[in-house]
Amino acid sequence: MTERIYGFRGEAFFLSNFFVEKDGLTGEHRFQVAKTYDPAWQRRILDAPTPAKAKYEGRSVPLRPDWEDIKLGVMRLVVQTKFTDPDLRQLLLATGNADLVEANTWGDRTWGVDEKTGQGENLLGRLLMETRGLLRASP
Repeated sequence: MTERIYGFRGEAFFLSNFFVEKDGLTGEHRFQVAKTYDPAWQRRILDAPTPAKAKYEGRSVPLRPDWEDIKLGVMRLVVQTKFTDPDLRQLLLATGNADLVEANTWGDRTWGVDEKTGQGENLLGRLLMETRGLLRASP
């Protein structure tokens, strides 16, 4: 049976987009800032003191016209960039072949799985597993 990491809390928190990276930003900051071309909104998001605040600010931005077409690619880049850090890279590789499931209690069925219903696309988990595979294949 394949191991599964269900929810990015505790020891698995490094998988979360709310994990603070060495530069002080998070994947959430990076994803939200890409939603808009407006420099004032971008600054508000980057200056947000927490990833939750960055997410909140990102809900109000004027979206770039192509956002729906590019958001998956943006998240892919956010995840891949995060794991260029050698320490985070090793942690991701140490998950072995585990299924990575971004289980959440707020009902996000696109990037994760709703813990109440078990339903969701788990796109963040899939991108993490894709990135893990790419890291394994590279020296």
